[in-house]
Amino acid sequence: MNRQRLLVAALLLSGLVVIALVVLVPRLGRTETLTGYIEGEPLYLAAPVAGTVTSMFVARGDTVAAGARLFVVDPQQVASARDQAAAAVAAAQAQAQDVRKGQRPVELAVLDANIAAAEARARDADATLHRVSILADKGFESKAALDEARANAQAGQAAVKAARKQRDAAALGAREDQVRAADAQLSQAQAGLTGAAARVADVAPVAPSAARVEDVFFQQGEWAPANQPILSLLPDERIKVRFFVPERSLSAYRVGRTVSFGCDGCAKGLTARIAYVSPRPEFTPPVIYSREARDRLVYLIEARPSARLNPGQPVDVEPLK
Repeated sequence: MNRQRLLVAALLLSGLVVIALVVLVPRLGRTETLTGYIEGEPLYLAAPVAGTVTSMFVARGDTVAAGARLFVVDPQQVASARDQAAAAVAAAQAQAQDVRKGQRPVELAVLDANIAAAEARARDADATLHRVSILADKGFESKAALDEARANAQAGQAAVKAARKQRDAAALGAREDQVRAADAQLSQAQAGLTGAAARVADVAPVAPSAARVEDVFFQQGEWAPANQPILSLLPDERIKVRFFVPERSLSAYRVGRTVSFGCDGCAKGLTARIAYVSPRPEFTPPVIYSREARDRLVYLIEARPSARLNPGQPVDVEPLK
């Protein structure tokens, strides 16, 4: 009987040892890591006007370089507006130049003729005044006739001065306020041309940086509404590693420091540079929730990886000391 009890006790003890080895040894050998994931912030490119997608140069999954052409939305309407603005600039430039030139030779000749006519009338008036003055002294003309002749002579001299002043102003060119008005119209026309040219570029955008084409929402030949995303890009610099650190370890994580991380199917030795440390704590997000991390107060860390990775990929980050 005692032998049976000893055998049962030995079997129970052996079972407990096996259970302990299965449960505890993996935990003792486990290296503490921080759980995170890869996140990407896509760029959504659209056109400011509605129209047909006349050209699509990329497909979903393509890799594009900075400056690569992406798509074109019907450029006719914005191109016509640009051409109209260019014509307005040309007209304003011609107007500004014309204002600075003053009167043309033909117009100056007309003004010279006006001066000559005014001088002839003034001479006639002076001659009449001289004759009336002599007759009035002899009593053959009244004082009223003399006053009228004197007034006509003065008016003739004033007309000559006015004609000469008009001719001088025309020869010197336009007045300053007219020049300023012409320059203002030219500036307005040039601003309109700049805006029209920018709208032409907006309907045929290029990749702002190296990126992957995440999705294409409208294909060539389809009608795209204004400001509706036509495709989305995932630039390399907008891919980041997001992970969470416990409150007690936060002081080791500063912007600019480098962390090492790994993921399934990834190359060895991956690193990322910390770009953001959240100032506010939060409870463990469901995406990284585990029995070991439950109800733990953590802080979000974002880092720029040194390699191109796929958003949504879980990663294990080695903690900093």
